[in-house]
Amino acid sequence: MTKPRTKTDTATDLTTGPTRRDALRLLGTAGALAAAAPLASAQTAAPAPAAPTAMNGNGFYRQKIGDMTVTVISDGTTPLAALLPTWGANPDRQAEFMATLAEYSVAATDTVNHFNPVLVELDGKRILIDTGRGGANGQLVANMRRAGIEPDTVSVVFITHGHGDHIGGLTTAGKPTFANAQHVMGEAEFNFWATQANPNDAVKNNLIALKDQFKLIQPGQEIVPGLTTVATPGHTLNHLSVLAQSAGQGIMILGDAGGHFLISLKHRGAYVGFDTNGDQAAQTRQEIFDRIVNGKLWVTGYHFPFHAIGHLRRLGEGSYEFEPTVWNWS
Repeated sequence: MTKPRTKTDTATDLTTGPTRRDALRLLGTAGALAAAAPLASAQTAAPAPAAPTAMNGNGFYRQKIGDMTVTVISDGTTPLAALLPTWGANPDRQAEFMATLAEYSVAATDTVNHFNPVLVELDGKRILIDTGRGGANGQLVANMRRAGIEPDTVSVVFITHGHGDHIGGLTTAGKPTFANAQHVMGEAEFNFWATQANPNDAVKNNLIALKDQFKLIQPGQEIVPGLTTVATPGHTLNHLSVLAQSAGQGIMILGDAGGHFLISLKHRGAYVGFDTNGDQAAQTRQEIFDRIVNGKLWVTGYHFPFHAIGHLRRLGEGSYEFEPTVWNWS
């Protein structure tokens, strides 16, 4: 007669593990599941997801405006021992400018200068506006790649003016950095730099060396459909900004017509130490800032602090303030 199983016997079986028969049965079941796995996978597997879009913040900031994607791409920063008088050069207004820096808690010393080229994507084209410093200090290409943009996919490169921190990235090791791009610049601005008796190295290596690749245009002329040049003289005599428009929205890409993000905006008549004609630059800024506010345009400035994109608001007659857009990671 078989001895009845007790609660203790059952507990012992559970703690000592499965019998050999149990183990074989489990192995058989596992084998059947393994054999069926490829079929089940084939029947239920979803398509591989697309590669995720790189998150804003690692040297670039992407903003949707109308049907455009506008990406501010940092070319890095350089140390700036003192903000004044370079970024507010009027000799009789230094105390006024210093008080404004203090009011806004903006460092007057031991700070940095930003460099912010802009890439606009519209209707299947990629238009790069300015190219940074190039050389060992330039970070444009590295940050483009972090954003998933290869240099050879740029369709057009537009240059606002001929200063080295805007043209220095046009070439790399003597070759065009943006090998498949049409190069575009204002005719008067290009000719001013390219015909100098003793051009500097940046001009020789990046403008004169590529002169046969440049299409030269006029103020008010389209770069591509949707992007139009805007005359903003003073920083250089033939400086051109860019108005990009799509689906009822627009952005003014100022280049160096914006000057300093605080002093040039808040203080009517303020000019920058490296403006070619300070009075003209200050007048141009008043006109372009007014146009931006009245048109409810987005705005970006080449030397504004990264992420360097947002809107302007009018504080009073001839006085404005830059409002950076609320940060969005996507």
